[in-house]
Amino acid sequence: MSNGSNLDDYQRIVRALSDRIVEAQAPIRILDAVKWDESIRQGFLDNGCKRLPAVDRAYYEARPLGFDGAAKKLELQNIERDITRQLGQFNPVGQIMRRMCKEYRMVIRMLEARGTADFGLISQELYGAASDAFHAGDPTLADLGLMLSDYLNNIDGRGDLKDEPKTLTAKEAVTMLQRRLDEVFGAGEGIIRVFESDGIVADAAAGADYIKVRTDAMFNERDVRALEVHEGLVHVGTTLNGLNQPICTFLSKGPPSSTVTQEGLAILMEVIAFTSYPSRLRKLTNRTRAIHMAEEGADFLQIFEFFREQGYSEDSSYANSSRVFRGSTPDGLPFTKDLSYLKGFILIYNYIQLAVRKGKLEQIPLLFCGKTTLEDMRTLRQLVDEGLVVPPKYLPPQFRDLNALAAWMCFSNFLNHLSLDRIEADYANIL
Repeated sequence: MSNGSNLDDYQRIVRALSDRIVEAQAPIRILDAVKWDESIRQGFLDNGCKRLPAVDRAYYEARPLGFDGAAKKLELQNIERDITRQLGQFNPVGQIMRRMCKEYRMVIRMLEARGTADFGLISQELYGAASDAFHAGDPTLADLGLMLSDYLNNIDGRGDLKDEPKTLTAKEAVTMLQRRLDEVFGAGEGIIRVFESDGIVADAAAGADYIKVRTDAMFNERDVRALEVHEGLVHVGTTLNGLNQPICTFLSKGPPSSTVTQEGLAILMEVIAFTSYPSRLRKLTNRTRAIHMAEEGADFLQIFEFFREQGYSEDSSYANSSRVFRGSTPDGLPFTKDLSYLKGFILIYNYIQLAVRKGKLEQIPLLFCGKTTLEDMRTLRQLVDEGLVVPPKYLPPQFRDLNALAAWMCFSNFLNHLSLDRIEADYANIL
């Protein structure tokens, strides 16, 4: 990263304000603040999975945030005020930074409200709700979840689509993943490290320049390919591109609005790199459906039962159900972050489709220049032209050469205009 010595006065002001945002948000760790510890899981299993987990407001109060919420909100408010003072009300990069400050303040308000109804309401403001429509009259995320479930049920009985057995240990998965990422990011440079960890809930998790793989998890080759694309090419790639920004350093950090873009990009990449598969898609649709059920009033036991009915083990059902209620209470409103996957996928897909239709292909790779937010894309294009933002250094092959993606979207644009119901009737005697 540049040290800012060769910047002009305007660039230095932007860089200084940007650095203040990066520093201010450092102690805010959303997932750490909302997770339930091992004793809650053990207690639930010990009670025969029949009693709500013992999580209430007092549970979170006994686990302080690790920073002073009031002081942190004030700090972000002061940065926001300084952005307006130094850059003016309508400066494009100032508008992005101000929105980030507002968002981080809202995140703090959400974390301060852990274990209360406000937690779920603020979560809906930040990440959306399952009952949100994409456009007037369009299906909602909850509708999409049900629709995908129906499609998946239709292909579920087929033996040839069953997952390969998970025969790779974490150690083997680490070696394979490291090798694949070295091919993309450059071997020997140690740009991305892959290692085992026993302190994570998911099978794998990405950091700034590393991917942790859970020590006791088992994998198959398809899982490793999906991790390479999802965690490596998208999550770590965009972080590295953000850290590579000499002026707009805030692009290395992602507030909730960028989570939707990030996860949407990651799922889209899985689809176009042909690394996604039905059981993985079912995991996303089940999470979306579970969040919708909780929004409609279902409690932890009902969500747990839903996952059991979907064929998950007790352990997996607990893990999936606790994702829905973490930060909240077991009979409260859900934490809606897991809507980001399908919601982001739809939004990003539509964005790329329109960019192709309007001939604005140069906008598409800019999604990777850091932790971007979809609504900022037009401004980012401007900032690249002004030299405030540098184009992404690390890009997945599918976005480096847009030929195939553009061709696919051209066909896709046309196919969207055909009536599938009409086609189904016409094809009835050949399918």
